Amino acid sequence: MTARSQGRGRVLASLVLLAALATSGLATAAESIDVSSKPIARFGKDSASGRYGDLDFVGGFEFWSRDGRLKGVSAIRLQGGGERFLSVTDTGNWFAGRIERDAAGRPTGLGDAVIAPLLGPDGQPMRGKIAADAESLSIDGDRVFVGFERDHRIYVYENPRAPFGEAAREIPLPLPRHELRTNRGIETIATAPARTPLAGARVAIAERSIDTDGNLFAAIFDGSRNGVFKIRKDADWDASDGAFLPGGDLLLLERRYRGFFGGLGIRIRRIAGTSIRPGALVDGPVIMEADLSNEIDNMEGLDVWIGEDGDTRLTLVSDDNGSIFQRNLLLEFRLVDRPAPIN
Repeated sequence: MTARSQGRGRVLASLVLLAALATSGLATAAESIDVSSKPIARFGKDSASGRYGDLDFVGGFEFWSRDGRLKGVSAIRLQGGGERFLSVTDTGNWFAGRIERDAAGRPTGLGDAVIAPLLGPDGQPMRGKIAADAESLSIDGDRVFVGFERDHRIYVYENPRAPFGEAAREIPLPLPRHELRTNRGIETIATAPARTPLAGARVAIAERSIDTDGNLFAAIFDGSRNGVFKIRKDADWDASDGAFLPGGDLLLLERRYRGFFGGLGIRIRRIAGTSIRPGALVDGPVIMEADLSNEIDNMEGLDVWIGEDGDTRLTLVSDDNGSIFQRNLLLEFRLVDRPAPIN
């Protein structure tokens, strides 16, 4: 297929998507956005190894747009067996589309991308960083949960395929508001699978809101069950996102930044689902760790999904902070499954 034919195909696909949005009355809310990408063939910059802890690197890419609204992607959820994605930015936008893949199934770029403002309960876009700082995202059936920092709150939207143009509904915070630090509040919302110990409940995890012992605040909530628990925190590491495995264990993405010379790092901990309950202090082993010798940036989003081959896949996305010195990255891994030990 020629580049011109591919371009026509992308335009046609975008028109089809926008037509579908128009049918649902959302065309004025979501706008098509052109996104460029550059594939990442190896995760290790100086290594040909594909294994990193309990993860095998599948592929990834850097992406960008001339549209200044594409920045600050802070959470992502995959849909349709890894074909589509829904994400939020910390500047108050939805960003959604399709993940393009090569013949081997490796992710290579984004297609049919649209962007739209998150709307508050008043049906209006959120203005200013304090109001618009969306940091966490979870899809639970036909509902979408979005968590915000600074002005700490959780909003619920309907229609996970296209929540654009919908006014939010606010729900009570599952964590004590006075314990949430201004810019270190709810960084993770994750929904447990139905047939697991948490039976479809959601958890909220703070980025760096800690108790007097230095443990991280977290909570279980699903409308009927609510209870605070704690996660053991290492001093250098902050929570940035999380997602449940099909068997019920929680994967917690963490980030470390030690200044310009200390460098950036990420890691993923695996916390046994059976250990998560109100009043508990939970912990789990590190299943993967990386630093700037690997293709990472400010990794803020993590999701878990099942591929066509039945393997468990992880997708990570970075927040470029709108900086020319940082990158938007999407990385995909395959989990080598080893159950987490129970505390």
